[in-house]
Amino acid sequence: MNKAHYLTRTLLTCALFFTFLSKGLTQQIAVKDLTVDHLVNPFSIDNPKPRFSWKLSSSVKNTMQSGYEIRLGSTEKITKNIFWSAKQNADQSVLIPYNGPELASKTKYYWQVRVTDNHGKTSDWSPVQYFQTGLKPNDWTAKWITVAGKDTALASPYFRKEINLSKNIKSATAYVTAKGLYEAHVNGARVSDDYFTPGWTSYKDHIQYQVYDLTKSLHKGANVIAALLGDGWYKGRIGFSNQKQFYGDTRGLLLQLEVVYTDGTKEIFNTDETWKSTNGPVLASNIYDGETYDARKELTGWDKAGYEESEAWKPAAIMAKGTEKLVGMSGPSVTKHEVLKPLKIFKTPLGETVVDFGQNMVGWVVLKARGAAGTQITLSHAEVLDKAGNFYTANLRSAKQKNIYILKGVAEEVFEPHFTFQGFRYVKVEGYPGELKAEDLTAVAVYSNMKPTGTFSTSNPLLNQLQHNIQWGQKGNFVDVPTDCPQRDERLGWTGDAQAFAATAAYNMDVAAFFTKWMKDVSADQLPNGSVPFVVPNVLNARDAGSAGWADVATIIPWNMYIAYGDKGILENQYGSMKKWVDYISSVAQNNLWNSGFHFGDWLFYRPNDDNDGRAAVTDKYMIAQTFYAYSTQLLINAAHVLGKAEEVKQYSELLNKIKAAYLVEYVTPNGKPVSNTQTAYVLALQFDMLPEKMREQAAQRLVQNVRDYGTHLTTGFLGTPYLCHVLSRFGHDDVAYDLLLQEGYPSWLFPVKQGATTIWERWDGIKQDGTFQTTDMNSFNHYAYGAIGDWMYKNIVGINPVVDQPGYKYILISPKPGGKLTSASGELETVYGTVKSSWTLADGTFKLDVIIPANAKATILLPKTNKREEIGSGTYHFESKY
Repeated sequence: MNKAHYLTRTLLTCALFFTFLSKGLTQQIAVKDLTVDHLVNPFSIDNPKPRFSWKLSSSVKNTMQSGYEIRLGSTEKITKNIFWSAKQNADQSVLIPYNGPELASKTKYYWQVRVTDNHGKTSDWSPVQYFQTGLKPNDWTAKWITVAGKDTALASPYFRKEINLSKNIKSATAYVTAKGLYEAHVNGARVSDDYFTPGWTSYKDHIQYQVYDLTKSLHKGANVIAALLGDGWYKGRIGFSNQKQFYGDTRGLLLQLEVVYTDGTKEIFNTDETWKSTNGPVLASNIYDGETYDARKELTGWDKAGYEESEAWKPAAIMAKGTEKLVGMSGPSVTKHEVLKPLKIFKTPLGETVVDFGQNMVGWVVLKARGAAGTQITLSHAEVLDKAGNFYTANLRSAKQKNIYILKGVAEEVFEPHFTFQGFRYVKVEGYPGELKAEDLTAVAVYSNMKPTGTFSTSNPLLNQLQHNIQWGQKGNFVDVPTDCPQRDERLGWTGDAQAFAATAAYNMDVAAFFTKWMKDVSADQLPNGSVPFVVPNVLNARDAGSAGWADVATIIPWNMYIAYGDKGILENQYGSMKKWVDYISSVAQNNLWNSGFHFGDWLFYRPNDDNDGRAAVTDKYMIAQTFYAYSTQLLINAAHVLGKAEEVKQYSELLNKIKAAYLVEYVTPNGKPVSNTQTAYVLALQFDMLPEKMREQAAQRLVQNVRDYGTHLTTGFLGTPYLCHVLSRFGHDDVAYDLLLQEGYPSWLFPVKQGATTIWERWDGIKQDGTFQTTDMNSFNHYAYGAIGDWMYKNIVGINPVVDQPGYKYILISPKPGGKLTSASGELETVYGTVKSSWTLADGTFKLDVIIPANAKATILLPKTNKREEIGSGTYHFESKY
């Protein structure tokens, strides 16, 4: 090799190296996790100005976005047909609204984004994502169909229609909804993994529809579209007093299939009178009572082409359209999640065969069996065993929670229900042919499809089990709506429970879309006078509304979601509802005192059985009401400030001053003692700043004394518990907060844990110290309200805190507070900007903290027992200090 050739190769190698290095540096910034209105590639966006979000990924510390460019097109090859683009020099990467030309309905749009960072680097364009707009009212050409005659049968009706597609298919989209619940099929298979569609909403106001891409499921020639219906919340038993047909007495199906052929022509297939219907193997299906399925009545091939319809298949009947609106999905669908195998199969003292799945959960059991035709197998579900070890169902009240399967007598048969779910850990099996083995059963957890976002662990196994219980309580009760319990004859969206737990829920899972959907129902079911029902959707009497701490869900959850996700849109959407609620209280208040109406008060507070010395922690309900009046007013002021409503900030600030002044006159002595000397009274007064500054310290001291007077036990109920440890920490009593958290005796958070709980109990003593049960009238063992302590655990033990004036964790406060003899703790939270992590150890007087801050966010670090305060940007950090 001559020198010239060698030099040329060397220069070329160097050039390639620097090109690679330059490319690597350029790609240090990237975008990921694109969403539209909190959803990934959503199919039914009704928002005329959908909002785009993404996260940044960078290996370089202190990275901030300095600009972004979005482009949107009507085909996947966006550059060939750009419909709209936006370019801004801004660090905003969350919920950026579309502001281009009006979007067409039922149209798929494709979008991508690239960003520039503060280091002068520009990312590649992201992978192409999409969203599809929903139908406008006039786009619906399908007709509502139902069974011929009156819909009186308990059995589920099956509907089918064979269609012929004459050409090759480019795309096929189905729009489906129902009155009742539906399970849609095409060509022999379910169209999706969604369950309990169309979901539970305030049906009299709006019903959701779902959208499915069936392009790969259909083909040229004969095809079948089909569905079966269940009673669900619409027609089935719901609420109290054996209430049925609350929303209507007739189940109905609405389906519209729109096909685009490769030659550009289109064809629409609708539900109409040409569809056929009959009953099949689902003999009865009810959310509370379970499902009965007779495999001998199966309609083999009913959802496939070529099926011969018997005389039992009758033409469908057309039903009236109704006044309710049809709206696209704004929340996550209900899907399958964890699959659990039996922990053990055993005989109880009464001789019953019971399966223990080891976890109180919500969903159902998939059962395999072989046996003679007509063999009936019954699965009964329970949360706990009684003191003697027997199957216990008294706390279910009238809910049967039974699935009955009747075999058709072929080879192995597999059963799982369609339109019901159970809350259980234990399953009693009756009538099983042969020996029941562990491989014959699996339990499937079913809940809304919320992405897990938070992890939390410490050196204390009991705390870790408590966190486990909190998470499983959320899973089991977030089944399309936030329910109070998933097992007995209730399962309602109690507003007080939801507002108490919402902040904790946002740590554990991404609940932005879940609560966005549910808050629309809060607005829809809000009474004309502004009062808010006890449950939403409201299946109780209209007068069952307006309780302090329950109805305040109208203000509390929108504000919590704004703080957790930086979602100004939920404040815009709910502001009218927030204002109506505060104005309602004002309308019934006398001299600025809310001292009228029914209130649940501090629900399920501590009440010892033999209260001879007045130890029950009874807090005056009207005093509680006054504090929530102030809190809702403050949150309305906060929302008005964010939304730029200066006049209303002024108006309600003046009202707030009057509310607090009236509280002091009515409920506090001149020496600062509340009329109810309870933990909840002090907690609410301090949490909501009801007391002047000069009175707060002594009130905090009295709270501490009250806790000590009860042997370091809490006595709070649903309204005081969420704030108890927060107030103690705020006023410098972290030691007392830890003592309460780690208390193992009744009443405490760890008492159920020590009793073997795998979820949060409704009552502090659901199972008493002697092993007996609390009242059968109201005793759920899966009820998330007291799990609200999770919010304090994340914010104080691992120290991951949002900052109010830069919500959504754009700015983060990392402020861990060790205590309770913990030697380590670690927490992660997947925020709208990326992963935040705070992990610490404490040993030999040295506190070590490891922190991760995502790109496009900043943080303040406060190390415990020091005055050290450090401002940091994105990246991974390690801190040490003497403790």
